[in-house]
Amino acid sequence: MVQVIQVLIEECVKPAMGEVVIVNCNSGVIADSFSRDLSFNGSTKSFDSFRIHSINTDSPTGDQVIGFPSSSLHWPGGELNPQDSWLPITESRNGSVFSAVFHLLCSGIGYQALILPVAFATLGWAWGIICLSLAFLWQLYTIWLLVNLHESADSGVRYSRYVHLSVTAFGEKLGKLLAIFPVMYLSGGTCAMLIINGGGAMQLFYRNLCGDGADAICDGKAVSGAQWFLVFTCIAILVAQLPNLNSITRVSLIGAITALSYTSILWALPISKDRPNNISYQPLQTKESGMDKFGSIFNAVGIILLSFKGHNVILEIQATLPSSPKHSSHKTMWAGVIVSYLQIAMCLFPLAIAGFWAYGNKIPADGGMLRALSEFHRQDISKFVMGLIYLLIIINGISTFQIYAMIVFDNLELRYTSIRKKRCARWVRTAIRLLFGGLVYLISVAFPFLGSLAPLIGGLTMPLTYAYPCFMWISIKKPRQNGAMWFVNIGLGCLGLILCVLLVVSAIWNLADKGLNANFFNP
Repeated sequence: MVQVIQVLIEECVKPAMGEVVIVNCNSGVIADSFSRDLSFNGSTKSFDSFRIHSINTDSPTGDQVIGFPSSSLHWPGGELNPQDSWLPITESRNGSVFSAVFHLLCSGIGYQALILPVAFATLGWAWGIICLSLAFLWQLYTIWLLVNLHESADSGVRYSRYVHLSVTAFGEKLGKLLAIFPVMYLSGGTCAMLIINGGGAMQLFYRNLCGDGADAICDGKAVSGAQWFLVFTCIAILVAQLPNLNSITRVSLIGAITALSYTSILWALPISKDRPNNISYQPLQTKESGMDKFGSIFNAVGIILLSFKGHNVILEIQATLPSSPKHSSHKTMWAGVIVSYLQIAMCLFPLAIAGFWAYGNKIPADGGMLRALSEFHRQDISKFVMGLIYLLIIINGISTFQIYAMIVFDNLELRYTSIRKKRCARWVRTAIRLLFGGLVYLISVAFPFLGSLAPLIGGLTMPLTYAYPCFMWISIKKPRQNGAMWFVNIGLGCLGLILCVLLVVSAIWNLADKGLNANFFNP
C-alpha cells in the first residue's frame, strides 16, 4: 500500500514546504493543506521524487496522512530546479515592486525613442498619434500576458526565461527555433547598439568639452570612434561584475533616472525655443507613390512599433520577485508594470508630439531629436546643457547594458553548470563577462552601421513582442475556442506576424532603394 501511494503522489503533486498531504484512497483524490485537490487518475504531471517518512494505514476513513521533510520540498512559486539558484537571473528572489519599476524603466526607454518624430513626419499628426497609441496598448497587453504566464497556478513552476516559456508553449524544437534568435539578438544585439550609441555620445561629449574653431582647447577628433567604443565597453564590463540581476537594482535606478531626465530635456527644450523657418507638417508619404510610399509608411510604423522594448526581459525581471501560494509574483510585477509604463508613456508621447511640433518635416532621419537639437539650436543652448544631455545618455547606456547583458550571462552560465554540475566560480563568471564584452565590442567596431539594419532585424524579432505572447496564452491557458480571449489573441497574434513580414519587406526595399553605408571597422 505504501509503495502504491508513493507512486501516485510522485505522479500527481509535489507538496509545499512542511505541509501535510492527505490521500483519499477511495476517491482517488489527493488534497494538501493549501486546499488543492488533484485527481491522480490518468495524471501525467511529473515532479522530482521525494521520500515518504510516515504513513498511517489504519485510518478508518480511508484517508492516509503522509509527512514530508521540509528540507526536500517546495511550495508553488518556489524553484523546482535547484540549478536556478546558481544562475544570475534566479540566484536572488528578494526583489520588490520598486526594483521591478527600476529595471522596467531602465530597459524600456531606449535610443530608438529619439527618432519617433521621424515617424510622425511620414504619417502626419492623426495617423502618428493613432499608431503610437495602438502600439502602446498592444505591447502593454502582451506584457500582461507574459506576467500572468510567468507562474503556473497548478504546478507552481516559474517560467523565469522567455525561451523556457516558449518551449513550454510550442514544444522543444519549435519553441527554441522561434525564441532563441530573437532573445539573443535583443540581448547581445542591444548591448552592441548601446556600445555604438554610448561610444558615439562619449565622442560628442568630448568634442563639446574641447569646443571648436579658434576657441577650441583641445582636438575633439584626437580619439577615434573605436577607442571611445572601447572606453564605454570597459566601463560597462567593470559594472557587469555584479553577480545577479537583483544586485544591479541601484544601477537600474540610476539608469531609470537618467532615461527620464534626458528624454524630458529633449522634448522640453525645443518647445521653449523658436521653431526653424519654413517647416511643414504635411506627411512626407503623400508626396510619394508606389513602392516608395509603401516603404516609407511601413518604415514609420516600424519605428513606432520598435520604440517599445524590453519584452525579452519581462519574465527575467519577474523572476527576481518572491512568490508564495498567498502572494503570487504576478500581482507585484503588474503593479510595477503599471507604474513604470505610465512614466514611459509620459516620456515617449511628449517626445514624439513635441519633437514633430518643433521640427516638422525637417527632423533628421539619422539621430532624430538629438541631432535636431544640435543642428537647429546650437547657438541657443549652452555647452553645459548639451554636455549634460550627452552625459545622461552615456550613464543610461551603461546602466541598460547590465540588464540585457545579464540575459546572455545567464545563458552562458546555464551551459557551464549543465556540463560541470556545479555553481560557477567567481573567476569563471569574470571570464564569461570579459569574453562577452570583447565579443560585443568586436561586433560594434566591425558593424558600426548596425543601427541602419535595425528596421530589418527588428522586424524579424518583432513577433517576440507582439505575436508570440498571444499564441503562448492560447497554448498554455487554453481559453474557450471562439471565445473573446481566443479571438483577441488569435487576431493580435496573426496581425503581429503579418506586420512582421511587411516590415521586413519594406526594410529590404528601403535598403535596396537608398543603399547602405557599410563602413566596416570604421566607426
